[in-house]
Amino acid sequence: MPPPDPAALPLAGVRVLELSQIMAGPICGLMLADMGAEVIKIEKFPAGDDARGYARPNDPGLAPSFVMLNRGKRSVAVDIRQPAGQDVIRRLAARCDIVTENFRRGKLDALGLGYEQLRAANPGLVYCSISGYGPNGPLSDKGGFDLVLQAFSGLISVTGSLGGEQAKPGNSVADINAGILAALGSLSAYVRRLRTGIGSKVETSLLQASLQQMYWFAAAYFSSGAIARPMGTAHPLIAPYQTFRCAEGAIAIGGGNQANWQRIAEVLGHPEWVDDPRFRTGRDRLAHQAALEALITQALAPHGADHWIERLDRAGVPVGPVHDVKQALEHPQSSAVSMVVEVDHAEGGTTRSLGLPLHFDGVSPHARSAAPRVGEQTHEVLREFDFGEEEIERLQRAQVIAQHAAA
Repeated sequence: MPPPDPAALPLAGVRVLELSQIMAGPICGLMLADMGAEVIKIEKFPAGDDARGYARPNDPGLAPSFVMLNRGKRSVAVDIRQPAGQDVIRRLAARCDIVTENFRRGKLDALGLGYEQLRAANPGLVYCSISGYGPNGPLSDKGGFDLVLQAFSGLISVTGSLGGEQAKPGNSVADINAGILAALGSLSAYVRRLRTGIGSKVETSLLQASLQQMYWFAAAYFSSGAIARPMGTAHPLIAPYQTFRCAEGAIAIGGGNQANWQRIAEVLGHPEWVDDPRFRTGRDRLAHQAALEALITQALAPHGADHWIERLDRAGVPVGPVHDVKQALEHPQSSAVSMVVEVDHAEGGTTRSLGLPLHFDGVSPHARSAAPRVGEQTHEVLREFDFGEEEIERLQRAQVIAQHAAA
């Protein structure tokens, strides 16, 4: 399928200034870029975004983690510690629709780059801040990283094997969700601006993004004082709803309602389970979850995952294999929904990346241009913002800005 017309993308014509780095803010910018926004990434130099250094020992060239989150953006290298660098940012922000930042609270205000300062020249500006602990409260001045806020929010306390050690979820839950929330908040404020002409300061945090993941656990605590503990892959409110080992491989079974439970019992050859007093209702099954898990595991043991998936699928039971990363990314379904896409690479050729998890009129757009090198488009962008050649040269000589030198 040919790429969509850039002018027809949902955010065509929207200009974003990204003053954020590492993960949460760049995820917000990535999603906006995929939907057609022009994203200008501000980076310190020479190192650039800290995520450029997040690489495994044998990773060549640009860090794959940075490449993943920064396609479709243009990099402008600016020293915002210098007054002249701050002026560069103000001039860019004056002609942007959205600014995103994840500095420690108060840092950009001290540099003259806070919301109130930038909106003076651009009253319709949407200014999105992502912090560790949020804009208010006794910890609002603290910095934070994904791991720290997963721990603080209780996420780690409910993750891990039943009766075993607590564990961190396998991915950066706080950062990823904060980036999605930042995109949602920024676009909501932008829609409001289209209606009223008034800009907004949008704020979210890794704490809020983590606590939002705790719906079921918070419901239990608020209603009864129950404090959840790790349950492995089991669900706190539904049984059977977890992964199970088979003779070969493992499967996830979603017995989310009574009809599914009856089908599971029939497929596994034990229709009598439905009338067992321990398993008659959802609450009964939850109360006897350990016994139910043992029986299902025993029933699955003679055959492999494929055998059971075929039979449970035929019966209409939600079921799927437990994939590793390779199996998930190489599965044709992942490509069919445009979650594995080809994008340009700064070092030549193309690379695979995760796509945008949205479709618009049957099409999932994604930015195709390569993740930039530090300052790769500095001069280009400044010219577009009416910086003169002599001014650009002067800023370069003063080391206020930097332009990547092509090899």
